[in-house]
Amino acid sequence: MFSRTESFSEYIRLYPVISIMLALTIGIHLLTWIPGIGPLIIWGGVGFNGAIASGEWWRLVTPMFLHAGFMHLFFNMFALFVFGPELEQIIGRMRFLTLYLLSGIFANIATFFIHDYSYSHVGASGAIFGLFGAYGALVYYTKNTLPQLRQVILPIIIIGVVMTFVQPNINITAHLAGLLVGFLIGLSYFNPKRIKSWRKQQR
Repeated sequence: MFSRTESFSEYIRLYPVISIMLALTIGIHLLTWIPGIGPLIIWGGVGFNGAIASGEWWRLVTPMFLHAGFMHLFFNMFALFVFGPELEQIIGRMRFLTLYLLSGIFANIATFFIHDYSYSHVGASGAIFGLFGAYGALVYYTKNTLPQLRQVILPIIIIGVVMTFVQPNINITAHLAGLLVGFLIGLSYFNPKRIKSWRKQQR
């Protein structure tokens, strides 16, 4: 299910929204390496709660496109690359984009309200966990017809949640909020026709 066998050109053609998100996020990260420009990008986009409280509301969005180092970027973009395509295929391009952005934004909003004004954060993890949450909704709708899907998805979600609490310097609030928002959005997106069409393509 999550084995990516497409060529580079096929991947871009089949999953344009994911391809744009990957290119945009990786491109911005590369820009942060440029002396003089990089620090300005980071300071202008980091999710700093004190600045958000002062009216810099764009910081509820921009942290999704910034990462604290290569490995942070790699793990998030690898997850988007591997787990995103099935969702973009099932729910469509605009719904996928909405799912991804809203999960990340609400994860940042939750971070703003739960953490103090000195807290700062970056990363697309809230949006990525939104994808996992949407898969959770898909499992909920197909629990009686696709038990094999549950066997694949639930361990991934459980491992992701466990690692959230085990690893240091993790924005736990963003992960859990993204997961919840993704699940709720997924409940509204999936319907029998979309699931039936997707199941035919899996055969």
